[in-house]
Amino acid sequence: MFNTARLQVVLEIARHGTIVAAAEQLRLSPSAVSHQLAALEQEAGVALVDRGPRSLRLTVAGQRLADYAQQIIDLMSAARDELSAHGDGRRGLLRIGFFATAGTELLPRALSSFTADHPQVELALILGQPSDLLPQLNQGELDLVVVFDHPLSPAPEISPGAKVSSLMIDPQLVVLPAGHPLAGRRLRLTDLADEPWITTLGVQGEVSVLELAARAEGFQPRIRCRSDHYEVVLGLVRAGVGVALVPSLGLRDPGEVAVQPLAHANLHREIGVALRPGNPNPVVGSFVDRLTDAAAGLSQELMERWPRVPASRSTAVPHRRSSPTAARSAPDGKAATTA
Repeated sequence: MFNTARLQVVLEIARHGTIVAAAEQLRLSPSAVSHQLAALEQEAGVALVDRGPRSLRLTVAGQRLADYAQQIIDLMSAARDELSAHGDGRRGLLRIGFFATAGTELLPRALSSFTADHPQVELALILGQPSDLLPQLNQGELDLVVVFDHPLSPAPEISPGAKVSSLMIDPQLVVLPAGHPLAGRRLRLTDLADEPWITTLGVQGEVSVLELAARAEGFQPRIRCRSDHYEVVLGLVRAGVGVALVPSLGLRDPGEVAVQPLAHANLHREIGVALRPGNPNPVVGSFVDRLTDAAAGLSQELMERWPRVPASRSTAVPHRRSSPTAARSAPDGKAATTA
């Protein structure tokens, strides 16, 4: 295999025409250049220069080798530039897992800021439930996962190797048909005890968060429908079929419904980002910074959008465990897609 330093010698001879000029360009002595050239000819097994009494010129073989040397040096320069860009996070691949309602405002805001400053970073965005995505994180198939948890239905310890960084609190709000008698009032869950409900699939067995909260308040809600899509839930509320609990991230465009806060300490989701310790991907940290900024800004906007939503304890998720949060499976064994 040819030594790249020797290839540089034949390339400089091709450019400048003499050993002396090539030596000056390479900051070597003429004798060192002559020695490198002789060694290269021995490696190639063919004469590379035609030496005259007062000059030398490349042979056909020498010129071809100089052409190849230029290509090799260009490729090496491109490789150095690209690896440098990967090393400082200007280029690379970022693989993100996220749940559905994180993809409505939180993730797009973070991505908008990130891609503006990192246009050469490729993105792979994987939609799913945290319980499905976290194993991919642990296996190195994802770089981070946006996750959620609920105080009334804590996630199990399913991923001890991952670390969760706090992002924001996502309040759950009650949604009523427009013109409902209770619209516009500050409500407790017990004020809605006699209402028919549209609820989601449970995150632990068949029991939804609504049912867990209601049981703690001493009543059993009357469930008219269960849906794992907030668009369906909102549509049924608009039609007057019932009332519902919906997280604020699922209420970007509620339309023709009344949205009310509830006086309840545990009706909120805790949003975080799960990371794999030791991940060498240099772009992860930069994106997490943008995600954290987006969560802080969105938290403030949610309080302004729904003025009577109490301010969250902070824009960070309280650390209640070392492993990431995740949703449980629906009764049929498939993870519920409402998130």
